[in-house]
Parts: sequence; C-alpha cells; structure tokens
Amino acid sequence: MNSKYEIIIYWSKEDNAFIAEVPELAGCNADGQSYTEALQNVQVIIEEWIETAKSLGQPIPEPKGKLMHA
Repeated sequence: MNSKYEIIIYWSKEDNAFIAEVPELAGCNADGQSYTEALQNVQVIIEEWIETAKSLGQPIPEPKGKLMHA
C-alpha cells in the first residue's frame, strides 16, 4: 500500500508507544513500539478504514498531501 494521506507520528508517554494518526481519516490511528512499527501498523489501518467506509457507503476523502496548519 502506498498511502498518500498525511501521517503524523509522535511518542505517547501515556501509552508508552509511538502513535501514528491520519488526520484526514477520522479516528484512523495505530500504535507501535517503534516509529517504523507504528508506520507499518497505520498503513494496515488505512486500508481497513477505506474498506469499511466503502462497505458502509461512506465517502472516502481524497488525500490532500501536506496539511496547512494555521
């Protein structure tokens, strides 16, 4: 899977893990014990998020690339 969605990865002291979030896909996130593991896990979750949205007839946002933060 070659995702074009922006992924934000950060360390969560509370979870004691790296968290990978996909801001364009509501609720789409994953964790991992390493940066790489979090990235790999979120790629799977992105695919599952899209498949679930399709099966429910929900719209799938187009990847916007780099988000603008004000």
